Amino acid sequence: MRIAFVVNDVKTEEGKYTTSRLGQAALSRGHEVWVISVGDLAYDADGKVRARATSVPKSKYTTSDAYTADLQSKRAQKQRITVNDLDVVMLRNVPSDDLIDRPWATTIALEFARLATQSGVIVLGDPNGLAMASSKMYFQLFPEEVRPRTLITRDRDEIKGFAREEGTIVIKPLQGSGGASVFLVRPNDIANLNQMIDAVSRDGYVIAQEYLPAAEHGDLRLFVMNGRPLRVGKKYAAFRRVRTGGDMRSNVHAGGTKAAAEVDSGVLRIAEIVRPKLVQDGMFLVGLDIVGDKLMEINVFSPGGLGSAQQFEKVNFSRHVIEAIERKVQYMQFYGRNFDNVDLCTL
Repeated sequence: MRIAFVVNDVKTEEGKYTTSRLGQAALSRGHEVWVISVGDLAYDADGKVRARATSVPKSKYTTSDAYTADLQSKRAQKQRITVNDLDVVMLRNVPSDDLIDRPWATTIALEFARLATQSGVIVLGDPNGLAMASSKMYFQLFPEEVRPRTLITRDRDEIKGFAREEGTIVIKPLQGSGGASVFLVRPNDIANLNQMIDAVSRDGYVIAQEYLPAAEHGDLRLFVMNGRPLRVGKKYAAFRRVRTGGDMRSNVHAGGTKAAAEVDSGVLRIAEIVRPKLVQDGMFLVGLDIVGDKLMEINVFSPGGLGSAQQFEKVNFSRHVIEAIERKVQYMQFYGRNFDNVDLCTL
């Protein structure tokens, strides 16, 4: 199959990224693999979507680091391709990463991808579903029983009232990712809450959320594919992120560490509760961040960490993701229609 991965910028990709692992896995299975930066997409006068795309010079790589190094080297093959002629486009760019410096890049990949679907290209995830998930507001569309109590506002008095009511809360920006501008507000922090709100509200709305004591032990990242937990045999694509020191964030680049995860019945229950909407919205590969019996976040744009799951479970989950995509292409070719929402994990 011919597959392209759309990323923020080819130059900033790293070998440890899930996208690089998926690209390497697709290449190793004999597929034609391209990587496209958001800014290299184009709509031509003939009505075709095209792109300046990059591929690697070899057909196999032993590591994703070597694959990425060649992708970014002078040996890389650069070509203007017709996106409409591809079998699959996998959207792996993170819109929030471009929010400040390149606001034009936050939604444009979805627009181009939507045009490509009209030619029968399989786009993962569904661009219409991803458009709905462009901010953390999407999280509020899932059942209340799996979400922390949440207030979304720019009114500082409402946030203060929520803080007094809850006792301890977390505030963070509605737009953004990676633990940036996230504050833990305890009862004795109310006097300094104005400054925290100012820091968060600079970029828009503020999310105020009940604090979950279980967060002291970090969170669990579970990958969900086609609405089902990604599992190979009895091993799940999951890992834990554990906070270190006094930092409340468990994000690895915020100082957290990784550990093996135990996917128990409580975790699977949460995954089952959110499954119908994920399938309805065409979300192919999703990362669920779980704390205790609550879902803290749903990562639908370029969820990362498959390599961490592989490290602890000794399973190449990237290969199984590519195999699922292959089945989608086979269905598309046989039936002549897009089967994005079919649960192909069990086929």
